[in-house]
Amino acid sequence: MLILKDNGGSMPSRQLMDAVEKAVQFSDWEKEITSKGGIRWQNVYHFTSVDYVKAGYLLKKNGSWYITPEGETVLSKTAEEVQTIANEAYRKWRNENKPISHDEHQDEDVQGEEVKENILNLEELEEKALFGIREYIRKKNPYEFQDLVAALLRAMDYHTPFVAPKGKDGGVDVIAYVDPLGATTPRIKVQVKHYPDNPIGVKEIRSLVGILRDGDIGLFVTSGTFSPAAKQEAITSKEYVKLIDGDEFITMWQQYYNKMTDEDKNMLPLRRIAFLGMNE
Repeated sequence: MLILKDNGGSMPSRQLMDAVEKAVQFSDWEKEITSKGGIRWQNVYHFTSVDYVKAGYLLKKNGSWYITPEGETVLSKTAEEVQTIANEAYRKWRNENKPISHDEHQDEDVQGEEVKENILNLEELEEKALFGIREYIRKKNPYEFQDLVAALLRAMDYHTPFVAPKGKDGGVDVIAYVDPLGATTPRIKVQVKHYPDNPIGVKEIRSLVGILRDGDIGLFVTSGTFSPAAKQEAITSKEYVKLIDGDEFITMWQQYYNKMTDEDKNMLPLRRIAFLGMNE
């Protein structure tokens, strides 16, 4: 949770795990492979995270982990105190969401472990799917990612008469209108950056704001992330600027996928598979 707070409040799950491994001195026993498979400390890490999610301290979304405002408020407590509260929150949730086929004679700890395993198995499947999508996007060149952004806007019923060709674009990569002629406001000026590994900074946000005129709103889309300072710049800007990072872009692509033309779908094709979920 401290690492999340120090990194703007969120991190991709794999990056967070790497950061934890660097920050914590694990014993040889903690680094052992267990009889069920997996490294012991990583198994505990994931199992414990379920408690923190149910307590409202962590949020897991699109393969990233977020610390919530509630999570930040408990950082002044000891780790033992926070874990006790989180564990109790999980037990309460589990008792309120027992499956119909619950075996009343089954040991409570065994049942709790099975429920957590089901939750974590589903999270793992979702994370693998998102990782595959991210890697697919990563392999796109900047102009192909720009085309993906334009396709998403069309699926949202915007018109995209201008998608910048290779070369200088004057700071605008896509222009989107709410009507075919662009006569109705707002008119959206879009800046697209294919930076999957580097966060967008304040300078880029200010450049977009600088080209907005009356009737314009700004949209900045990146395949990576935005720095905390860039997010603050967008919030305090005198002009409206919407930021979409890589995770939100994937979420929106999934959301509007069925409204796309076959040609646009083929730029980032998806296949939907349904799994039995868990009651929340």
